[in-house]
Amino acid sequence: MDIKKLAEEIIGGRRLTQKEECMGLIDADLDELTTAADRIREKLTGNRADLCAIISGRMGRCPENCRFCSQSVWNHTGIDNHSFLDIDTILQDCEKYAKMGVDRYSIVTAGRLCEGEDLEKSIESYAALHEKFPDMILCASQGLMTSEAYRRMKKAGVTMVHMNIETSKRYFPNVCTSHSYEEKLEAIGRAKEAGLDICCGGIIGMGENFEDRIDMALTIARLHVQSIPLNALVPIKGTPFGNMPLLSNEDFLRTVAIFRFINPDAVIRIAAGRYRFENSGEALFHAGANAAITGHMLTTSGTGTEEDRKMLEEQGFRLKPSS
Repeated sequence: MDIKKLAEEIIGGRRLTQKEECMGLIDADLDELTTAADRIREKLTGNRADLCAIISGRMGRCPENCRFCSQSVWNHTGIDNHSFLDIDTILQDCEKYAKMGVDRYSIVTAGRLCEGEDLEKSIESYAALHEKFPDMILCASQGLMTSEAYRRMKKAGVTMVHMNIETSKRYFPNVCTSHSYEEKLEAIGRAKEAGLDICCGGIIGMGENFEDRIDMALTIARLHVQSIPLNALVPIKGTPFGNMPLLSNEDFLRTVAIFRFINPDAVIRIAAGRYRFENSGEALFHAGANAAITGHMLTTSGTGTEEDRKMLEEQGFRLKPSS
């Protein structure tokens, strides 16, 4: 496969829609592949980098059996639990990131979905955030929500919904059996019908192969999502994936580049796992990535926002101004 030629064709309008078109990316020279992916990124999305911060609005006691997750009641990780945070705590956290020029802010709640009193608290929190920080893009990560809940979130100021599909359809039963791949796709469909943008990605390094990663990238391309968060699995003691071997830096770089080839116009957002790279994961932003989750993560350590801003600016990316 002529990687440089393929990249120019993608820049010119070609889109990869079949697995057979993508298989050559698996064995392509890594330096050539990442350089070409970065060129696609620059030509089709420019040099604007996007930062997202998240807060754990409700922690732990999740009934779903996702094998990577420390918050599942099926796993035994000793994680702290807490009920839905009060509005003042959420507002104070968001204010910190707003001052540092973060573009997006997301409340993440453990559990299959957010309903009842917690749904009311989330709607109230989003409305308060939207009023106080009108320039902040609000993203909701509350699980498999109903159409009505998505419509209410949009009315409260939410413009994006986060719903990872995690992996390929083939491999998904190895990751979770308490809900299905189809249920996730259906929830994404409901959010889109409510007029919300979609943030949808997954976790790399859970035992899947590169064909699974290509399948996931193609599924996401068919969904026409705006943001694709990619996580490298952080094995957590007490989960079924706690002893999983670490994904190599080379495999993560190749995966990011492949996602850029298949999703050339999307925001590709690096999430968990970049701590293993030098300088806040600088190499990933030369492989096609143009966004990051910054600051504290949910249950694993993240990267400081000031450190992220410095790294991205040094690479020539433009960021939202800080105050």
